[in-house]
Amino acid sequence: MAKRLVKPQFLLCVKNDAYPASLEVRKVYRALPDATASERGFVRVVDESGEDYLYPADHFVAVDLPQAALDALLAAS
Repeated sequence: MAKRLVKPQFLLCVKNDAYPASLEVRKVYRALPDATASERGFVRVVDESGEDYLYPADHFVAVDLPQAALDALLAAS
């Protein structure tokens, strides 16, 4: 069975309550797939430390970016 490619997802931070050192409001972050976290109201995000952590999903909104923006963000990671 062939592997299914997952399109990278990016999220815009809309609040950083209790996480001001880890998240910047109005910054776009890469989200990593995590079904268990999603079921519990969290998202897995690569934050300012460069590591991935769980944050409340209501701190972010999904953004649909043009391909040129996706390419630039993926090249930077």
